[in-house]
Amino acid sequence: MAHFELNGLWQLTSPQRPDIDIVMTLPGDNVSALLQAELIPNPYFADNEAKVRWIEQCDWHISRQFEVEASVLSAKQVWMTLTRVDTLATFFINDEQVLTCSNMFAQQRVDIKPYLTHGTNTIRVEFARVDLEGEERAKNLPFPIPSAMGNNQIPHMNLIRKTQCHSGWDWGICLMVSGIYDPIQIDVVNELWLKGFSTEQNWQADGSVIVDVLVEVETENQSHEVFVELDGMTQSMHTEGSGHYHFQCHVLEPLLWWPAGYGEANLYKISVSCGEQKLSRKLGLRQLSLNNQADEHGSAMEFVVNGVPINAKGANWIPVDAMPGRECDGRYRNLLQSAVDANMNMIRVWGGGQYESETFYSLCDELGLLVWQDMMFACSLYPSDDAFLKDVEQELRFQIPRLKEHPSIALWCGDNEVIGAIGWYDESKHNKVKYTVNYDRLNRMVEQVIGQQDDSRRFWPSSPCNGELDFGDAWHDDSKGDMHFWDVWHSGKSFNAYLNINPRFCSEFGFQSWPSFAETKQFVPEQDWNVTSPTFEQHQKNPRGNSIITEMFTRYFRFPSGFEQMLYLSQVQQAVAIKTACDHWRAISPVCRGMLYWQLNDNWPVSSWSSLEYSGRWKQLHYHAKRFFAPQYLVFSEHTGKLSLHLLNDAKDSVDVSAQLHWVNWQGEVKQTWPLEHSVSSDSNTVIWQLDESFDSSELKSGFFYVEAQVAQDKITNTWFSSHELKTLPMERTKIEVTIETNKVTLVADKPAFFVHLECDTDGKFSDSSLTLLANKPVTIEFLGSDLNAMATSLRVYHLMQS
Repeated sequence: MAHFELNGLWQLTSPQRPDIDIVMTLPGDNVSALLQAELIPNPYFADNEAKVRWIEQCDWHISRQFEVEASVLSAKQVWMTLTRVDTLATFFINDEQVLTCSNMFAQQRVDIKPYLTHGTNTIRVEFARVDLEGEERAKNLPFPIPSAMGNNQIPHMNLIRKTQCHSGWDWGICLMVSGIYDPIQIDVVNELWLKGFSTEQNWQADGSVIVDVLVEVETENQSHEVFVELDGMTQSMHTEGSGHYHFQCHVLEPLLWWPAGYGEANLYKISVSCGEQKLSRKLGLRQLSLNNQADEHGSAMEFVVNGVPINAKGANWIPVDAMPGRECDGRYRNLLQSAVDANMNMIRVWGGGQYESETFYSLCDELGLLVWQDMMFACSLYPSDDAFLKDVEQELRFQIPRLKEHPSIALWCGDNEVIGAIGWYDESKHNKVKYTVNYDRLNRMVEQVIGQQDDSRRFWPSSPCNGELDFGDAWHDDSKGDMHFWDVWHSGKSFNAYLNINPRFCSEFGFQSWPSFAETKQFVPEQDWNVTSPTFEQHQKNPRGNSIITEMFTRYFRFPSGFEQMLYLSQVQQAVAIKTACDHWRAISPVCRGMLYWQLNDNWPVSSWSSLEYSGRWKQLHYHAKRFFAPQYLVFSEHTGKLSLHLLNDAKDSVDVSAQLHWVNWQGEVKQTWPLEHSVSSDSNTVIWQLDESFDSSELKSGFFYVEAQVAQDKITNTWFSSHELKTLPMERTKIEVTIETNKVTLVADKPAFFVHLECDTDGKFSDSSLTLLANKPVTIEFLGSDLNAMATSLRVYHLMQS
């Protein structure tokens, strides 16, 4: 087929800055281009954010030339398809206007043949200022629609269909990027255009599945043969003009797609072809439902895949980078693989970011990560006038058919915290009925449009939410629906507050830490290595963040001795907070069937709630998550009134576990050991030990419980202290001997050591970290990275009593 390419090199200019004329790569963004041309300092370094804010006050133009052959001009149509155009963009070809865009989340498709000429053509895209458009729209509203000015640094971003966190968030830089973030697709159409195909699964009583395939073809009335290939079967049909052609493929013994930890994420290749055109994708065969049945606690919030109830474990996802030009397959894979490596099986795509790229969802399909998919509304109120509803409908009619083909998508959720936001703003607080009706108009339209396009998944109105048309307080009601529990961070409650709630599904809860020393060195100059230096504070977007972290130190720990130790201890504290919640919620399983902490990743180097730093480096929390999210886990809990040890098995098969529980004093002597041998059934929570009356409870401060077990290839460990306030426990000072051989680091402590954490200044992670060392018991850890010399020369080993 004749073709031409619009991806690659363009020229970036600005009418307000006649001195700028530089190369910009598409897919990509203007800020990345300015940085590459060395016209701006790195926005992520030191306090440079303020030095690049002028970018948002300019219009930006991109242009290029391209060659068109005569064969293209003899075609019937030349379709240009665009996605993730950010945001207010007008396209010109040979100085003629061909298209205007105003919604980053919608697809644009236009026949550009009438504008093309033989030989050299020009294309230009003019991006208009979003801040001015927001102001203009606000003036024309029938009543005020407040925006999230606690997060956004630019008003009225809620009126524009653009990634909400581009204008800042309480973990995000304000960087008003513009550009095109997906490849520009050109289809030169002669007698036939294979436009796309969709699939539906009809499960039969015998366990087989009929895959309905609907192929969309545009053609003159000539007949063409269309082929569909799936699971070694090929079917064909002759076209009779434009329209949808229906095929059925019967898969008799399907290999099922399972979430991580429950089985293989089996995928089938399905392809549709006609002549030299071919479309293909991966298909996962699985059944999925959401159980909301009433029960003795309220009502369930439980995902069921292939008939098996799933304990959803994971985190919330924000965009990979504040400069979208830096998104790439490798970074997506690294972050999502790290999620699976920490035993996660669900990711929530949060509503203040973007409907993600195809790369993201294809990786989730491949890795067995279920996706809770928010629609793109977060923490603000939104309009419900006809123009806004029409705009949103356009984006949904593109996004839902695109995303529903992915087996990983588990739920459509209307928004993030928008029901709650009605109670946050003066305008809406004093006129609740009006703003609730306004909310419901948008939310109901979203539900209806989604339902028309995909009735195979549940629509969930909002997160958090107690259920359909329930406008209750899902921040504090733990009996039904999904909950956001922020009392420990925002309300300053102690970690014990996690033990007082029994959520059915907690889709947001979190605790901040500072970045690691290795990460901090990348963006803070040495003279500013202090948590209250202006530079370090520039990378803390939560106004009370540093105060909360520091105040919690004084509750739980002895105060750290310096900058490096403060960074280390903040990550210990974050890990303890989230582990406290997850340990309790796993111990009450199956009451709680989901825990997604806030947040998985960072979009720039920052102090935040993430467990993966901007570079992809694992924080201590991520190492702990690998343990507390493991399919088989041993957890200490006192929720029954007695200290008990629970053996959890989330897998769909029974397992045999051989464990040893030790009572150890602070000098390192093992005072008592209980051997525990158990066989437990699938999806079970079994108490395998309880502290009996003969144990003198006044002795509990004189040591700690440590349990270790072997399950197949995996070692499980857990440590229990008699108090969350570790500063009150008479732990002993300890020395740790470190030896390094190739990629193996061996640690030996002379007395018990806690939160023993390995860190180095090169890329890579460790096979384990932030762990407990028993006295004189060597532990060998592998470095999983390539530069062994850099690891060995920069290795730092931290532990609690050294801090």
